Amino acid sequence: MIKCLICKNILTIKKLSCESCKTDFVGRFFYPRLARLSPSEQKLTEKLIEHGGNLKEMVQSMDISYPTLKKRLHSLNQSLQKIKSDDKKMINNILEMMENKTISVEEGVKLIKELNNEI
Repeated sequence: MIKCLICKNILTIKKLSCESCKTDFVGRFFYPRLARLSPSEQKLTEKLIEHGGNLKEMVQSMDISYPTLKKRLHSLNQSLQKIKSDDKKMINNILEMMENKTISVEEGVKLIKELNNEI
């Protein structure tokens, strides 16, 4: 579950735990961009990777027409662009919080790197 059942906004992860060494990480963590795609978009992304980007193979394995596949890929791209745009807004908010000293520079840099899938 990545969206709130009440308001449909993206949930934030507050705690991560390692079952092996029992270490807990407490803070504010973001889902990676691909995890924020809808389940059907995630499946389409998996298919695209499985078939090495070969749309002809995808059409055959998914038993859909080429125009339908192109439409789904276009929709996937739009969703990913929206997520990237939302991330840019979040980065601007983080930078503003850093300027206002609401969060430390170190915390802000960590959050920005996490949003950009750099950590």
